[in-house]
Amino acid sequence: MGQAMIRIDALWLCTRPQDMRAGAERLLAVVVNTLGRAQAHHGYLFANAHATRVKLLVHDGFGVWCAVRRLHTGRFAWVNASSAQAPALQLTPAQFEALVIGLPWQRLPELEVISRA
Repeated sequence: MGQAMIRIDALWLCTRPQDMRAGAERLLAVVVNTLGRAQAHHGYLFANAHATRVKLLVHDGFGVWCAVRRLHTGRFAWVNASSAQAPALQLTPAQFEALVIGLPWQRLPELEVISRA
């Protein structure tokens, strides 16, 4: 197969809830206003207040892509925006994959090991 259509070198979880009616331009403004800039080949992940929907915004160097995912039951494992240490947290690809299918991505390191303790 060839190269991926959209290259993502870094993924960021934006901790503040967003209105899911927001389009790519509004979410891009949130990234720039919050983080100071939107870097090429970086993805920015947003959730609504109930953490039932997420949007991924990716700057590909020429424009932006926006994708939406919704859980039909349950919620995405999201951080509490009021207790978050930063407006955005960097995610590993494994954390991102776990998050978008509704798994507890924050616990991945401890889930990789089975022990008696």
